Amino acid sequence: MGAILILIPAALLLGGIFAVLFVVAARKGQFDDLDDPPRRMLQD
Repeated sequence: MGAILILIPAALLLGGIFAVLFVVAARKGQFDDLDDPPRRMLQD
């Protein structure tokens, strides 16, 4: 029972950290697709 009291907050903390890092990366354009738009322009 004691391990649950440690593991649940640790999991929530890690999940929150990863969520914040994902949002920061998405806002900075880390996941923007730079290859497909030029190819789509040439295919049209």
